[in-house]
Amino acid sequence: MRLDEMILVSVDDHVVEPPSMAEFMRDHVPARFRDRVPRVVTRDDGTQAWLIEGEEVSTFGLNASAGRVPEEWGMGSSRYDQVRTGCFDVHQRIRDMNANGVLASMNFSSWPGISGQYFATRDADRDYVAAITRAYNDWHLDAWCAAYPGRFIPLGLSGFMLGAEWMADEIRRLAGKGCHAVSHHSDTWRWGMPDLHGDEWDPAWQACQETGTVMVYHFGGAPALGPRADIEVIAHVMPFGTGVFASELIWSPYMRKFPDVKVALAEASIGWIPHWLERLDHVYTTNPWRWSENSFGDQLPSEVFKGRVLTCFIEDRAGLRLRDEIGVENIAWECDYPHPDTTWPRSPENLLAQFEATGCSDEEIHAMTWQNAGRFYQFDPFEHTRREAATVTALRALAADVDTTPVSYAAR
Repeated sequence: MRLDEMILVSVDDHVVEPPSMAEFMRDHVPARFRDRVPRVVTRDDGTQAWLIEGEEVSTFGLNASAGRVPEEWGMGSSRYDQVRTGCFDVHQRIRDMNANGVLASMNFSSWPGISGQYFATRDADRDYVAAITRAYNDWHLDAWCAAYPGRFIPLGLSGFMLGAEWMADEIRRLAGKGCHAVSHHSDTWRWGMPDLHGDEWDPAWQACQETGTVMVYHFGGAPALGPRADIEVIAHVMPFGTGVFASELIWSPYMRKFPDVKVALAEASIGWIPHWLERLDHVYTTNPWRWSENSFGDQLPSEVFKGRVLTCFIEDRAGLRLRDEIGVENIAWECDYPHPDTTWPRSPENLLAQFEATGCSDEEIHAMTWQNAGRFYQFDPFEHTRREAATVTALRALAADVDTTPVSYAAR
């Protein structure tokens, strides 16, 4: 595999919502809500935040560290001029993608929360939350993704705090606009909504089954930690937090009740999965008398997982060495731009080193770097870009003038 053959599609990146999103929302909500759309405010101390229904949300992509000097990767940003322009400007984002040789990207939200839960403030009424969530989804599809057709995999917010029926209607609406992925929350119960172990979410799963929409779960928390655990502990255990949720998911009724729905686990790594699958089958086969109502029929639960769950990795040689235990068809790659884990702007070189060290074939590399993502998300990477123009080398040739030198933002 050479760089002029490699095609990269990232299934996990993030957008730092630009201030101009407020203007789009004002044009896409009912008239009675136009003066209440979220907007950026500048505080007396010069820091900036999004203001929604009187509450300030100040996260700028949690830690949008791409382009910063390493010493500042743990430093939170409090102004737009403290993050790389490609984080929030779609035109510069494409240039940063080109500089990294990335053809297409799925972009998760930042300050609204992974499923739009921060739209539901204390004082927000249901109609307002619904209107704002729909307006955000339209902004993501019609302004962000549509600015460069074929360069983004569209992803809607589930709006789970509005309930399963509303979520089902939104899934169908988004599918009608060509979006076949919805970002749902793994810990809905933390927000006063039902967990997975019941039938409350049936309408949403049914809508996904009807439309071929993938239920996407991005890492959103960590296992219970000691009260003095620091950030490095959280960063270390992130994949295992997803593993805990994956156990809830596979044992919930939804994977059996809706056999055609595909699921994705984002920012989860893959090295933990082989033993997790082994343990899954062990529990199932050694305690059959307990699972009379949780039968997987003529399949082992690991077979259900392998056929329907897309996982992803950034740097994971352990997982790549055990790729056959996971299923190459279930593995995709992520860049995680602009978060601290990102390998931007040297992702191709990083990936090639991993593939060479673990003996991956060209066929396996193509499966993991773009084919699996395209299949899961009904995304044709070559609909708008010829294959020969979609490679790492071809895209980088478009971005020879992009400066990727790390800089300090601390003084801004």
